[in-house]
Amino acid sequence: MKDSIFKSFRFEVVLYSLLSLIYALLSEAALFFGIYIIYNIINRNDVEMNQTPIGDAINNGINASNSANISNSGFSDNVNIPNNVNVPDSGALSNEAVTILVILGVVIGIVLFTVYLLLLTKKFVTYLEEISQGITQIASGNFHTRVSIKNEDEFTIIATKLNKMAEDINVLIENNQKNENTKNELITSVAHDLRTPLTSIIGYLDLVSKDGELTQEMKHKYIEIAYNKSMRLEKLIEDLFAYTKVTFGEVTMEFTDINLVKLIDQLLDEFYPSFQEYGLDSEFSTNLSTAVVRADGAMLARAFANLMSNAIKYGKDGKLVKIKLTKSHGKFTFVLTNYGTLIPEEDLPYIFDRFYRVEGSRSSETGGTGLGLAIAKSIILAHGGNITAKSDFEGTVFEVVLDEKKEGK
Repeated sequence: MKDSIFKSFRFEVVLYSLLSLIYALLSEAALFFGIYIIYNIINRNDVEMNQTPIGDAINNGINASNSANISNSGFSDNVNIPNNVNVPDSGALSNEAVTILVILGVVIGIVLFTVYLLLLTKKFVTYLEEISQGITQIASGNFHTRVSIKNEDEFTIIATKLNKMAEDINVLIENNQKNENTKNELITSVAHDLRTPLTSIIGYLDLVSKDGELTQEMKHKYIEIAYNKSMRLEKLIEDLFAYTKVTFGEVTMEFTDINLVKLIDQLLDEFYPSFQEYGLDSEFSTNLSTAVVRADGAMLARAFANLMSNAIKYGKDGKLVKIKLTKSHGKFTFVLTNYGTLIPEEDLPYIFDRFYRVEGSRSSETGGTGLGLAIAKSIILAHGGNITAKSDFEGTVFEVVLDEKKEGK
């Protein structure tokens, strides 16, 4: 809304008051002019009536009577009537009549002014009723209610704020409902993912403890399976804690200067045994000697480690994992590419969701906790960065973009 006095409610009230006054004066002037014309017409009719033969006869009789009276009283015919004698004018108004007309004019003017003002300001009353109905609807819980925006006055400000309040409340309720659904889904997913390895652990340990006919070799095998399931269960719980802490802001970030070139070199050294185990080669290319960002080193290392772990698990058929680090317009871009099994196009929008795993990756060999990519995304977003993924015949590519450290910060 424009900040102008000419758009304000106060100005409109003054304007409509002046218009009402003008309309009232014009209407009253027209009314009294009409009365004046009617009054003159009536007087003219009276004069014309006096000039008719009947009127002349009446006047002659009156004059003869007056002459006789004068003769009988002994006055001569030459008696003169003084010129300064005032003869009453039948068209003149008395003081009482003038007073009544003035009072009547004031009353009629006030009535006309009031009527015109009510008519001109009717839109305000209508709009106030609409705002009142909107408040009633919102108070009753209908937060989809919206009051129409009209003009650019104070009522518009009220309507705008009311709509904004309703929208904010509606968004808050939807977010609460979404969080509640997310919490329920999280509990369900956690329960499912915890129960699966736990059931296996209990089953194999039960076989070892109760079946006396098992060979030592079989017992050792079952115990090893139970141990591996226990390790997977521990990893799931660890990832679950990490995901909830990062997602809900329970982790205190300690930002320092981190050189991405050195960080990637260190991670490649740590993952060297895994590359060897899966028969993969790694290739890191960059034209940067340093790439400094403000980040929590441990958290950022975990995000990149999760991406590398994912590339190793699902890229073993491609025999190569490529990493590239570039800089453009004050941003660093980390690109991780593997040439293994492609991610179906319909699964790409969901791979960063917690507990989501592509159907073909649900084997015991590669199936992780379903939290690795979700944790990586949460960490990258917490650092003000962005992460995307694509998968086609040129490989499965994860791209992370982070801001370069600004000078003086």
